Amino acid sequence: MLFTSITFIVFFAIVFVLYWFVLDKNLRLQNAFLLVVGYIFYGWWDWRFLSILIFSSAADFYLGRKIFYAESNAASKRWLIFSLCINLGLLGFFKYFNFFTDSFISAFAQFGVTINAPTLNIILPVGLSFYTFQSLTYTIDLYKKKMEPTNDALNYFAFVAFFPQMVAGPIERARLFLPQFFRKRVFTYEMARKGGALILMGFFKKIVIADSLSVLVDAVYNSPESYSGFPMVIATIFFAIQIYCDFSGYTDIAIGTAKLLGFDLAINFRTPYFSTSLTEFWRRWHISLSTWFRDYVYIPLGGNRGSVPRANLNIFITFVLSGFWHGAAWTFVIWGAIHGFVLIVEKAFTKKSEEIPNAFKQGFGWLITFCIVCFAWIFFRSNSLSDAWFIITHMFSDVSSYTDLQAMALKFRGMGLQIKDILNAIFFVVVLLIIETSFKNERIKGLINSYRSVRWPAYYFLIIAIVISATKNPAGNFIYFQF
Repeated sequence: MLFTSITFIVFFAIVFVLYWFVLDKNLRLQNAFLLVVGYIFYGWWDWRFLSILIFSSAADFYLGRKIFYAESNAASKRWLIFSLCINLGLLGFFKYFNFFTDSFISAFAQFGVTINAPTLNIILPVGLSFYTFQSLTYTIDLYKKKMEPTNDALNYFAFVAFFPQMVAGPIERARLFLPQFFRKRVFTYEMARKGGALILMGFFKKIVIADSLSVLVDAVYNSPESYSGFPMVIATIFFAIQIYCDFSGYTDIAIGTAKLLGFDLAINFRTPYFSTSLTEFWRRWHISLSTWFRDYVYIPLGGNRGSVPRANLNIFITFVLSGFWHGAAWTFVIWGAIHGFVLIVEKAFTKKSEEIPNAFKQGFGWLITFCIVCFAWIFFRSNSLSDAWFIITHMFSDVSSYTDLQAMALKFRGMGLQIKDILNAIFFVVVLLIIETSFKNERIKGLINSYRSVRWPAYYFLIIAIVISATKNPAGNFIYFQF
């Protein structure tokens, strides 16, 4: 059930009416209702995977109490390890079994040894990576005594199965989000306005920009041997914009939907492509995941304590694991390794960069950061390492593709695009840039929020753009659903 589908719109309309106009007098009934609709929403993809979600929830609810009330720290640690084994075991089996099996076979094949190892046709349950990490924040924080366990199974199960963010985040911390299920929610106009505006913005990002750009991106990256030069460069830049609009669009809809139900979710993106360093980029991109790896991987490894080589190794390990979390393929591992390596280099040159004039550092820093991020995206988007290498080695090989406009137009027609489609996409990217830049300015943001004469024409413009784009481009899955 995609957020941008008619099915979800009808589903949420029914949920909204029953939640606020039938069950609003009883908090416990509201939470029970959220649990039921969460299971319906999740089961819409495949009802068989509900058993995994329920089992994971039950295991961590039970183990959480064992961890917190254990007689000794050693016993508490054993129960935590049991929780880690269950959660990471499920994730490892469904997401990485075939990856490790194939890698094992390939490694021995290099030495002329043929191994017939079993492979399974395993389907990755949607959202498994996200709700697994969210559940782990509960048991790990209980072990660290940062929170107390809940005695209310209903509220805990509803927390894990909260449908707006269960499938692709934001990954919420149990100690911050779970308490919201114990508080009475009150419907207000301001809450509805903010939630509706976020949902509208999410639809705009996904349908108008991400789905439009995906036509060119998919054409190049699904068949890279058919292209060279400019189409590869523009497809890579467009993918950077596509994945941002796709994922932040999902997040906007998730946060807006949650707000309409009386919940506050964490901010997951803060205009990451405005970053002037890769360190800053990771403070702005997929914030809930980057902070999860910081708190539950990087710091436990030792963080920046100890020697410089050790701290650098901790950074590199964290980002390689982050890449591996994204997908069971070497392309994702290399994507993570690139970010880890550049962050280490960037850290080494931080003090030296203080001598550079600020204006130059800001402009040059932004350009370098964006180029590095786009280069890493090549591995993230490519279907294989060989495809990624082909794209990298052919991006600038065909000089004529940058100067021959007629040949360029023919290339785009071969992708099913007209030049006007590219110009339309660029126009809406500029519109998005203006919107996000405006909302960084508190004065302009206040003006938009204060005056209906400014706000409503903007809403109408977004709605018209969404409707027109939805009739032209088929609705696509959100990219992060595959993780």
